[in-house]
Amino acid sequence: MTAIPVPVARHQPLLATLADADLVPLAKMGDEPAIRAIVKRHNQRLFRTARAVIRNDAEAEDVVQAAYIKAFTNLATFRGEAELSTWLTRITLNEALGRVRARRNTTGLEEIDMQATSAGGEVVQFPSSLSATDPETELSRSQARQLLEQAVDELPDDFRAIFVLRDVEGMSTDEAASYLCIRPETAKTRLHRARRLMRQSIEKRLSGAFSALFPFDGARCAFMADRVVAALRQPS
Repeated sequence: MTAIPVPVARHQPLLATLADADLVPLAKMGDEPAIRAIVKRHNQRLFRTARAVIRNDAEAEDVVQAAYIKAFTNLATFRGEAELSTWLTRITLNEALGRVRARRNTTGLEEIDMQATSAGGEVVQFPSSLSATDPETELSRSQARQLLEQAVDELPDDFRAIFVLRDVEGMSTDEAASYLCIRPETAKTRLHRARRLMRQSIEKRLSGAFSALFPFDGARCAFMADRVVAALRQPS
């Protein structure tokens, strides 16, 4: 009996190497492996984009799922005039912003600007995605990530979106501005203020921990006392 070849086993690895432009025609025909490849490729960017607006992991996942469904059911309208990532990101942003508008009125940017202080700010870099070398290192990175995520969540909506797209997702200012449908100059202003607010938030959270730096107590303190006393007992 001749074995029947299974093309899906060879199809799956090959799809991961294809460009979006090659995957889209397959997805338009309902090719499930192609759809899966597109989803896996763009999951992180879309989740970060939704999370920047929604500030809730579970709801951000719902937004991404809804965005994918909307995108794939309307994939015939995608003409390739923009990158697929651009198209998906805009759908995700619209879905997230629509949910925010539906549940509450957002604070106007002008009011946010008046509340912001005039102090300068510096760029806050997120930790890199280097693999942990040990559990203690991984714990430190996890704590740092939580600190940064909390600070991001506290940013006003308009500032949070540009900060995540620009400094977390690594887009250029022009690219992020195009996603948000704002002028590059506006994007630069919001990003500057977002970085300043991030810095202020992190400094506020860490200020109480400064007094605990470089501890020299307990056994270390007692041992130093013993060494001093022992030295003093030595004949001069």
